[in-house]
Amino acid sequence: MDEQLILVLDEGTTSTRAMAFTPAGALCAVAQRELTQHYPRPGWVEHDPAEIWDRTLACAQAVVGQAGGAGRIAAIGITNQRETVVAWDRHTLAPLARALVWQDRRTAPLCDQLRDEGHEPAVQTQTGLLLDPYFSATKMRWLLANEPAVADAAASGRLALGTIDSWLLARLTGGAHLAEASNASRTLLLGLTGADWDEGLCDLFGLPRAALGEVVDSAGEVARSSAEIFGRAIPICGIAGDQQAATIGQACLAPGETKATYGTGAFVLANMGDMVPQSAHRLLGTVLCQIGGKRQYALEGSAFVAGSLIKWLRDSLGLIAQSGETAALAASVPDSGGVIVVPAHTGLGAPHWRPQARGLISGLSFASGRAQIVRAALEAMAHQTHDLATAFAADGAGWTRLRIDGGMAANDWMAQDLADMLDLVVERPDFIETTALGAAMLAAHGAGIYSTLADAAGAMRGSLHTFSPALDPAVREERLRRWHAALAAA
Repeated sequence: MDEQLILVLDEGTTSTRAMAFTPAGALCAVAQRELTQHYPRPGWVEHDPAEIWDRTLACAQAVVGQAGGAGRIAAIGITNQRETVVAWDRHTLAPLARALVWQDRRTAPLCDQLRDEGHEPAVQTQTGLLLDPYFSATKMRWLLANEPAVADAAASGRLALGTIDSWLLARLTGGAHLAEASNASRTLLLGLTGADWDEGLCDLFGLPRAALGEVVDSAGEVARSSAEIFGRAIPICGIAGDQQAATIGQACLAPGETKATYGTGAFVLANMGDMVPQSAHRLLGTVLCQIGGKRQYALEGSAFVAGSLIKWLRDSLGLIAQSGETAALAASVPDSGGVIVVPAHTGLGAPHWRPQARGLISGLSFASGRAQIVRAALEAMAHQTHDLATAFAADGAGWTRLRIDGGMAANDWMAQDLADMLDLVVERPDFIETTALGAAMLAAHGAGIYSTLADAAGAMRGSLHTFSPALDPAVREERLRRWHAALAAA
């Protein structure tokens, strides 16, 4: 086992990277490259699919080299930004347009139209999702209607549409058109209990069923890489959308276990076991994973802006030089001085779902300075998470503790503030890159290194640190009162 490694391709929103893990969960090689963010208009967010592939490939080849060659790689795992849509030519594998990123809001009018026509209740019952620009189907429709190359490819039977997992699989294999189940469940085109794409949903969104890939399991050998990429064909044995992978990486494998990932956005998933989730409080039902054709489900709540808010403070406002400054700045003042930040820069996600909302900073006075605004930005993470906790509890999935991960989770001040505002123990693994670790666990199980996913999680998950609540309830309630007042104004 010591000679076998798992190669993980972790394709995120702002960067792509490759990582090699031992079967014990130790990280032994990594390579990372930034991705160019394109913002052609307000609310529009795009990526270059060719750049995603080129930079992912470069990272993967670098890590295979660091690991000692392809002979040491037992299996490949993939995890990726979800909902982002790529259109490509299935014959040449050339992208036909820029990818529309999950944050992109250009399809809000189409979502409004479908909602006004009364389609949302049936769509939610079938898919677990709401009619929002966040999801893939309306992005696919926009590409088909507005990109001539996409329409031409559809007319000639050459069009392939998919999320990032499908795009990477096509390029890795030399043309296989596959769609992993957890990613497919984010498109509005797959019923939670349906084994394949739903013809009625394809018709509703005006999409050709033939352009979509074959739905496959999250673990098990689904394909092999082309031999010329790494020097030999390597089995691809584990795939999941980034938030599902993080849930697995946090070992949330039993019903009720809940994690929150604080990356570009903030994403909370609670394991629901084999119970198909139906939310009455505007949360989402989603496939957690599919193994041997059998699905586990999760209830999910998403806030669109988390780490991207800190990046905005740094790059656009110049309030900090690096994200690591935020904890010390927040701790340098006793409170935010009444300042509230509502991070609705790309609309509000769950449980509000207001795509037209925009961010604001309220409660400013002449006493407000850099430290107060930065602290308020960090406090917004706990405020958004508290709204989600309330919705989860109302749906019968209340949290008993919260496991956190992602880049922002390394911030001790924020982790403690979460514990204080949620009045819960918050648990953080020492290795916070649980998205990649979850993909490694899936691939290790899928390759037969471990007989069950639970065995993989037990062997590969590391040690933990906990944060316990220690805040006066009156302070908590006052902060929440000011948060909800500012939220109403946004």
